[in-house]
Amino acid sequence: MAAGRTIDDSSPGREPFGPLAEVDLRASVRPTVAEVDLGAIARNVERLAAMVGDAEIWGVIKADAYGHGAVPVARALAGRCPALAVSLVEEALELRAAGVVTPIVVLSAYYDHCHGQVLDGRLTPVVYDPADLEAFSRAATERGRTVALHLKIETGMNRLGIAPDRLPAVLDRVARLPGLRIAGLSTHLASADVADPAATTAALSIFGAALDAAAARGLGGLTNHAANSAAAVRFPGARFQAVRPGLALYGAMPSSVVKVPALEPALRLITRIMAIHPVDTGAPVSYGGEWRAPRPSLIATLPVGYADGYPRHVRGAHVVLRGKRVAVVGVVCMDMMMVDVTDVAGAAVGDLVTLIGTDPEGRGPEATISADELAAWAGTINYEILSGISKRVPRVYKS
Repeated sequence: MAAGRTIDDSSPGREPFGPLAEVDLRASVRPTVAEVDLGAIARNVERLAAMVGDAEIWGVIKADAYGHGAVPVARALAGRCPALAVSLVEEALELRAAGVVTPIVVLSAYYDHCHGQVLDGRLTPVVYDPADLEAFSRAATERGRTVALHLKIETGMNRLGIAPDRLPAVLDRVARLPGLRIAGLSTHLASADVADPAATTAALSIFGAALDAAAARGLGGLTNHAANSAAAVRFPGARFQAVRPGLALYGAMPSSVVKVPALEPALRLITRIMAIHPVDTGAPVSYGGEWRAPRPSLIATLPVGYADGYPRHVRGAHVVLRGKRVAVVGVVCMDMMMVDVTDVAGAAVGDLVTLIGTDPEGRGPEATISADELAAWAGTINYEILSGISKRVPRVYKS
């Protein structure tokens, strides 16, 4: 078990905490905790590896590993992923500062004036703006080094990337600059999770032409990559030399079109009841009185709110208490939320409540709240739910 305190699911009581210098107060006072199963993440990598054949798996741990904790996840992936991928230079430098030595690919950073820091951190930059080439060349020359970089190709998303018709000139430009070596080409497949494969097929065709242009200039042995989780699963032709799964590592998929039934969700968000009070028929609950009790009710208050990442505007949402689903009522507050426990016999202060994941007292699908389900109640996507769990919620790890 990694550092941190695990909530005992069998008892509403909590251990007394010792000297403050030895305690993470976030996990010792308030019982709201995100439990992360690093073993599940490792097993998800193994399942994906069995699907993608010879392609390397570069674990995407941007956005604090989609809310699971970048440093612990990076350590769990050591030896399983030949490289890790992040979005920002800052994310990569945090990993280096924590002692992570695995190669790190920076996928879509705004490099600003940090080209030298990228090299000093032994990071692999993906370049989408040719203006960065001169800056990386200068930084490499100053250090007497050659930087291996990847070029990002625009294939239809119109967000970042080198236009295909500009690629030959960019390749020639790289060849003239000292200290640069092209190690691979990449792109992002924006529609790999939608039912119609046409956009992805077209993007792969454009990307294939870019690979041909590189080969025509004598660039061989490249590590090319295009596949996110959805593309890695659905499009064998998108796997190339490496794939970049993110969401799939954590046991989720970007849409119902993409299915890998064996994946294990790695995160469980739990808390405990902090108060229970009766309310009369018609009594309002929470801000604005948007919900009023349709009968005499027992309302439980939970110490978790939208500042912790639980969405404020959920509709029809539930949590699990004593193995039974109970409804979220009223507007979710910044630090608290309320649920209707009228029909849960013996519900008491200190009872464990599961917001995401499987409740230990439950049986069957009703005892599990998935990130997908919570996303549907909030009118968003599971990416936002997982990555939105805030830093003030302690992560407790198990392997």
